[in-house]
Amino acid sequence: MRAVNLGKEYLLPKGVLRVFSGLSFELEAGDIVAIMGVSGVGKTTLLNLLGALDKPTEGTVYLDGEDVFAKDERDLARIRNRKIGFVFQFYHLLPEFTTLENISIPLMIKGFPKDEAFRRSTDILKEVFLEEKAHLRPAQLSGGEQQRIAIGRALVNEPRLLLADEPTGNLDWKTGEHILHLLLDLHQKKGLSSILVTHNEKVAQFCRKLFVLERGELKRLA
Repeated sequence: MRAVNLGKEYLLPKGVLRVFSGLSFELEAGDIVAIMGVSGVGKTTLLNLLGALDKPTEGTVYLDGEDVFAKDERDLARIRNRKIGFVFQFYHLLPEFTTLENISIPLMIKGFPKDEAFRRSTDILKEVFLEEKAHLRPAQLSGGEQQRIAIGRALVNEPRLLLADEPTGNLDWKTGEHILHLLLDLHQKKGLSSILVTHNEKVAQFCRKLFVLERGELKRLA
């Protein structure tokens, strides 16, 4: 995945807010990278652009050699569903659905029959160590368990790219550390290319490369 000269700005009542411009970045296959920065600097904005959840004001993102933003909305949705896994700070699980159903959603969107979607989701549940809680709903799970479900949902379609936005930000450190070990294990096991956005140096230490977003510039520190 490669980003070239990305820029993002927002129109405000009293002018334009420019988050960053001319930002370029490359993620090598199999790499795991941390992007750090203080709150409000634009880390989530950048991740949303890299994952095609939002469109840049300028520049573009290439995934598998293709210009992502040259696609129409339907193709963009297909790319997000099939090639990118997303993990968020607040899980974004559907409360009325069971664990198994939550994980199955990307497969259903992709067009899998229910039985096959549930079979594949059960396999993922084993990988995140929650097979015995398949029929519980999110409210019946701890925060760490909910994040493991979110990780399972992100990976059930076998994406090549994993984007995680503050994946431990809503958890105590002990639980967060377990989540990071799980992410690292799955990253290696599934041959993913991964980006973790965080403000926590402890989280960044789990990654091979470290970048800092500061004053609109992305700088590599390690």
